[in-house]
Amino acid sequence: QVQLLESGGGLVQAGGSLRLACAASGFTFSNVRMNWFRQAPGKERVFVAATSWSGNTYYADSVKGRFTVSRDNSKNTAYLDMKTLKPEDTAVYYCAASEGSSFMADAMDYWGTGTLVTVSS
Repeated sequence: QVQLLESGGGLVQAGGSLRLACAASGFTFSNVRMNWFRQAPGKERVFVAATSWSGNTYYADSVKGRFTVSRDNSKNTAYLDMKTLKPEDTAVYYCAASEGSSFMADAMDYWGTGTLVTVSS
């Protein structure tokens, strides 16, 4: 049974940091790209960052230089380190696994249930 479980969300002041984790099970973790998306209230789900099976990383322009995506294949876990957080980073953050090359949300193979990040001003 495939499962992606996010953790690490919470309330933080602007300028603060959080680390999200995504624990995966039920599939071969090292074969997939791990992605992070976020969805703010009333908005669509958008790509944030991703790490390929080999460790290549990809970022949305809005988070470049502030967020760092990584993975530990020995622990079947992906991470999203978020620094210098802004109120506009407030959203539910989802991890997703993909075997394909597309970064579109509807191309993801598996999804977690999300973790809420709230950044206060």
